[in-house]
Amino acid sequence: MSADALGAERAAAQAQIAALTRQFDEIVAASQASNADDEHDPEGATIAFERQQVAALLAAARRRLADAEAAVRAVEGGTYGRCESCGGAIAPERLAARPTARTCITCAT
Repeated sequence: MSADALGAERAAAQAQIAALTRQFDEIVAASQASNADDEHDPEGATIAFERQQVAALLAAARRRLADAEAAVRAVEGGTYGRCESCGGAIAPERLAARPTARTCITCAT
C-alpha cells in the first residue's frame, strides 16, 4: 500500500473522529438541557447508552487513526510489511485485507 493510500486512511479516521466527537458532544448537551428521566423510560434507549455507544465508536476510530499513523511511519522508515513482533514478512493477503496490520498472522494469533 502506498503512503498516499495510508494518508487517505488516516484522513478518513480523523474525519470519523471529528464527526463522532461532535455527536458525543451533542448527546451530552442534549442530556444537560433535558430534565427527562431517560434512565427509567421504557420506550427506548437511554442517553447513557447512546453516549457509551458513541464513546466506544470513538475509541475504535482513535485506534484506527493510530494504526494508520503507524503504517505511514513504517512506509517512511522502510519497514512496512514487516512484523513488529518477529520481524518476518506480513503476507500480502493480510496487508490487502488489513493494510495497517502490524503483525503477521502467526504473531497475531
